[in-house]
Amino acid sequence: MKKFLSYAAYLSLFIVALSFTSCQDEFEEINTGEEQQAITASSSTAVLVQNTATKDGSFDNIVDGASCFDINFPYTVEVNGLELTINSREDLKLIEEIFDAIDDDVDFLEILFPVTITSGDFTEITINGFEDLRELAAQCKEGGEDDDIECIDFVYPMTLYTFDVNLEQTGSVIVESDMDLKLFFKELDDNDLVSFDFPITLELYDGSKVEVTSNEQLAITIRNAKDACDEDDDNDYNDDDFDEDHLDAYLMECPWFVKEFDRNDVDQTDQYFDYVLDFMADGKVVAKTRTGAFLPGTWSTTMDDNGALLTMEFEALVDFSLEWRIYEIEEGRIKFFNGESNRIIMKQICVEDNGGSNPDSLIQILKECEWVIKKVKLQGEEIDRLLGYEFKFMANGVITLSNGITTSEGTWEIALNAQAQLVMAITMGDEPGVSFEWPLRELTNSRLKFAVDEIDYELILQRVCNDNVDDGDVVEIRNMMMGGDWVVASYVEGDIDQTAMYGGYSVAFMTEYQMAIKEGVDIFGAGLWRVLRNKDQELKVYLNFGDNMPFNELTDDWDFVSIVDGRIELKDISGDGTVNILVLEK
Repeated sequence: MKKFLSYAAYLSLFIVALSFTSCQDEFEEINTGEEQQAITASSSTAVLVQNTATKDGSFDNIVDGASCFDINFPYTVEVNGLELTINSREDLKLIEEIFDAIDDDVDFLEILFPVTITSGDFTEITINGFEDLRELAAQCKEGGEDDDIECIDFVYPMTLYTFDVNLEQTGSVIVESDMDLKLFFKELDDNDLVSFDFPITLELYDGSKVEVTSNEQLAITIRNAKDACDEDDDNDYNDDDFDEDHLDAYLMECPWFVKEFDRNDVDQTDQYFDYVLDFMADGKVVAKTRTGAFLPGTWSTTMDDNGALLTMEFEALVDFSLEWRIYEIEEGRIKFFNGESNRIIMKQICVEDNGGSNPDSLIQILKECEWVIKKVKLQGEEIDRLLGYEFKFMANGVITLSNGITTSEGTWEIALNAQAQLVMAITMGDEPGVSFEWPLRELTNSRLKFAVDEIDYELILQRVCNDNVDDGDVVEIRNMMMGGDWVVASYVEGDIDQTAMYGGYSVAFMTEYQMAIKEGVDIFGAGLWRVLRNKDQELKVYLNFGDNMPFNELTDDWDFVSIVDGRIELKDISGDGTVNILVLEK
């Protein structure tokens, strides 16, 4: 069972691991004069130990609705009319899948008795009917109020010693499991004396381990861990044990595609199908339409007693502007609802470094829009001459690469390589710089990154849909830049002023992304320019001057700073941290 640790709880445990301190009256210890430290079997420390060893029965709450016991495998249930044999914890997922198959139906589960249950102290009881099961379940404390401690476990084997009233050792036992430890204490009287063979190791829910060397340290460690995670002792099997921080991280991890959408009891899936929501760390969310338009909004999450809530607000997308309760999280899939008449189901498109995504999904994404080259690197050397060139991925494996004037044609294919990574294979005889089998490393709704780290190959593509005509800022900047000739008013590399190199030269930004480089009134060179919005929603200006000196030094994808009163300011931060500032004036 996954459990998530809060920051405060984690900090508390970290401090405990470094320095165990506590008030002496918070635990009981009898000093034997030897290495062992004895405690009574009914002491508060012993109770903490027994609660840590208590069997957790919450994993099958979808069946029995009780966290203080579980039903022994195998057993048979009838779920919405379908009979299932439950042989393992994995089979419980089948019940959830049947419940989730239809969202609006009434789910029904019946246990076929008799069954045998195991209680928290590992006692087995045969149950012959539903009423007997309900009677036992009513005795359970739910919602995390029960005594069992699930966020920390003992690492076995452990050795324990027993003592008589004269503090003389009377025996020892090696315990191999929670059941052994629980049964050992069950055989003791309240005043019997017992000690551990320290040091012993405990494992926190997240896999980290803590070693303790005394009863005091043991008690403090368990106390600090007991409320450090969500024990999931409830019947909301759809909550999938997420907290707010993990939910936020999951939403921001990769873009989300809308697959179903109901608003006010009206199915609007056709209108919003495959809209993309990209959640960002600054509380902003961008919805991308199928035509490539970007619609900005805001988002936030909260938690209450009934689970998690996502609030979205859009000025231009009012159907999404609601407080949505999260109904279910699965791998790469989230369901939201608001009341009974509003619902969203979204699917995550995410490619990790080790690949493993669907080739058909990537093929569809590539064909939807054009893709502009942000970077090409071959054996560590950047191929600047291709900055701003545009790929079009077409049907039948045809691909074109254009700078707006000349166009090269080749072939493309998406497949999985031997390492189960998605690979984009491009063959283009006129342009060997892009002809390669490119493994996919990153996919967002507006950027693709391909790379082979071992040989320092890299290709980064920026998505451009409908020429960005729906982005008012991009269109406005383009129109202003095409309003005449521009001179380099200032170019500073770090602390070095390079402005003098560009005296007497000017640049004209023209249609079809073409750029004329002038000396006086004479054109002596050509280049390529673009204004785009990147995956972080920042405005970028691509300037590709080719081999035309001295402007070739300015070839880069620049951060747009401002354009006011015939003055453009651009900024670039190089790999070594140097800040370069370029100012153009009409």
